[in-house]
Amino acid sequence: MRQSTLAQLERNGESTARQYDLRERAVGLGWPREQVRVVDADLGVSGSALGQRDGFESLVADIALGQVGIVLALEVSRLARDNAAWYRLLDLAGTCDTLVADADGVYHPGLFNDRMLLGMKGMLSEAELHVLRARLDGGIRNKAARGELRTGLPVGLVWGGVLPVRRLRVSALNVVVAQGQWAAVAVAAGRVPT
Repeated sequence: MRQSTLAQLERNGESTARQYDLRERAVGLGWPREQVRVVDADLGVSGSALGQRDGFESLVADIALGQVGIVLALEVSRLARDNAAWYRLLDLAGTCDTLVADADGVYHPGLFNDRMLLGMKGMLSEAELHVLRARLDGGIRNKAARGELRTGLPVGLVWGGVLPVRRLRVSALNVVVAQGQWAAVAVAAGRVPT
């Protein structure tokens, strides 16, 4: 199973259904139905999250123990979102004769050409993350330059007012954001100078 955020799981039900259908593909490739295991412990966990991938780690451990014949995914490179984890999976799969398959084909990571293709898929996946992050950062920087960026606030603070001045209300202290600069103003009786 791929790793998705919880929001993606809610909005993209068809993708999840397609992933569960991979069980039928494994049976079609000759594996007995009772030996096919769906690893879905990571549903709702982004592939870029570190240390929260119990399903992926369990899969890698089972491959290392020689208990996995084939790993099926819609996009194999999405199993791991960083090259270190991806190549660890490929190294173990190649050594333990575990096949890796996606919509494009069935690969043996121990064979040079298959390993090269799988490696390229992993690099492209990691590059895709970099490009997406750069786009998001660019959008954030543009909003900040216009003075429209609102970030999460500490507990007890709320955004208020309209542009270009925003007031954050906190009992006897008001924090004023004006034209991108922060100024803390102690206010008696809850008044903020304008």
